[in-house]
Amino acid sequence: MAKVSTSELKGRKFGRVLVKLGKVTREQVHEALKAQQGQAGRKVGEILVDLGYITDDDIRAALAGQAGIEQVVLRDREISDETFAAIPATTATTYQIVPIKFDRERNAIAVAVKSPDNFAAVDDLRNLLGFKRVKPVLAAAEEIDEILQERYAAKGSGFSEIYAEAGDSAAIASLEGRGDSLDLDMLEEASGDNAIVRLVQETLLIAIRDKASDIHFEPFEDEFKIRYRIDGVLYEMAPPDKRLALPIVSRIKVMSKLDIAERRLPQDGRIEMSLPGTGAPIDLRVAVLPTMFGESVVLRVLDRSNVQLSLDRVGLRDDDLERVRGLINKPNGIVLVTGPTGSGKTTTLYAALTELNTPDRKILTAEDPVEYDIDGLIQCQVNVDQELTFSKLLRSFLRQDPDTILVGEIRDLETAQIAIQASLTGHLVFSTLHTNDAPSSILRLIDLGVESFLLTATLEAIVAQRLIRKICEKCKEEFVPTEEQLMELSLLPADVEGRTFFRGRGCGNCMKTGYKGRMAIFEIMTLDDTLREMIMSQASTAVLRDESRRRGMRTLRESGLLAIYEGQSTIEEVVRETIAED
Repeated sequence: MAKVSTSELKGRKFGRVLVKLGKVTREQVHEALKAQQGQAGRKVGEILVDLGYITDDDIRAALAGQAGIEQVVLRDREISDETFAAIPATTATTYQIVPIKFDRERNAIAVAVKSPDNFAAVDDLRNLLGFKRVKPVLAAAEEIDEILQERYAAKGSGFSEIYAEAGDSAAIASLEGRGDSLDLDMLEEASGDNAIVRLVQETLLIAIRDKASDIHFEPFEDEFKIRYRIDGVLYEMAPPDKRLALPIVSRIKVMSKLDIAERRLPQDGRIEMSLPGTGAPIDLRVAVLPTMFGESVVLRVLDRSNVQLSLDRVGLRDDDLERVRGLINKPNGIVLVTGPTGSGKTTTLYAALTELNTPDRKILTAEDPVEYDIDGLIQCQVNVDQELTFSKLLRSFLRQDPDTILVGEIRDLETAQIAIQASLTGHLVFSTLHTNDAPSSILRLIDLGVESFLLTATLEAIVAQRLIRKICEKCKEEFVPTEEQLMELSLLPADVEGRTFFRGRGCGNCMKTGYKGRMAIFEIMTLDDTLREMIMSQASTAVLRDESRRRGMRTLRESGLLAIYEGQSTIEEVVRETIAED
């Protein structure tokens, strides 16, 4: 059979491509389509393989034709060292690609991919590494894996090579000793230097791969630090030369569409990327802050695929889950979620709103900033520069006929009063506070100036939460805690007799920390008539806490103890994130 060109196949239906390639007959495709009707979710190609008509190689050839890209055999190609060097090790292994041809003059590269759907690799290579043209070709997954292992596995991230390359750059060298006399052209040239582009791209990819929540670029008098926050803990990378600080920051500003010439005022921006391998969208929220020794930049990694937008998956125990579901289905009232920055409050609120997000309910949110775009929610962002505050947004919300309202944070009396007004007029209001536990939120609201009778008339519950690190499952081992460790939890050996404790030994999977991932622990204080009377009589936080515990509230420390007893976390983590109870 004569060879079929990709132009003849591009965009055609999968079955028709297979017929064109001579892999199957029309009758066999119809047979598979008929079988597919009773097998929801199964692809035609899978069914044809099961029927014995085609192989996995045939599927790959058809997908390549459908996408209009060439299929190659890597074992038959000689790839130069220059070509391999054009893409850093981390990039190649993260995106699961192999460079096969590099044209330095045209700044063009051809890469072998495992799937024609790997658009993220093509887009990111173009946007982040600065290639003018990226041509994808399709190759067998096992061939790509073999070459990645052979050529990249031992090279790590390649930062030392990038640092060395940047040190030799004339564009970067031109910035030395210029102080504040830098012009825009010089900054743009330095930020676009190939070594800087690669360095920033590598840094972002490693952060995404290791599931970092934040990336810190920090200038000091004699050094420039890069740190990742993983599972709530900061880890320092090998620092680049101090001379690279300005070009790195400028590059981030370019990517986030900020003013690279402005170095005296704080700036906020956003970078949009795709998750390597899946193409899932990732947003990087950028915050630039001027300091004594340059600009400090923090990037918050907002990976929706890594966020559990379901109440079933945020970590609530069965009894707590039932209680929360009862709260969020109330027709009106205020539900507060409290905890420090980075304790998972936003995730919990989004999960609650996702559950309420039905066609018969109108939900409005006021956020600073909007972290995740969720279909079905009307989301508004606070803009202080334009005097668009939480209180102004909330006042406007009441004229939009909502059923449920989310206020990102109650920061002042005005916002609190409007939230109360919304609740009194038949709306369910969610919001957050920054307090240490649930009972202390009452005192915080009263300190803001909220009247006790209004508080008791509207407040339904307060949910306090923390995130604690989970023990790495791959190096988990039993151990016997010392008396000193038990004393930190106010426990005696007799209190834990018969219980088994666990810890992580430390392995490659958890970066030798013994921890992998985080889980939430909760403290849910629901208000009843007794607690409302106590608030009206100005009872202290300690008295409210004791009464809430008598009425079934599990404190943060008690939730942490359960996590320890169930082998999910450690004594050190619970002690670090919770306060001792009197």
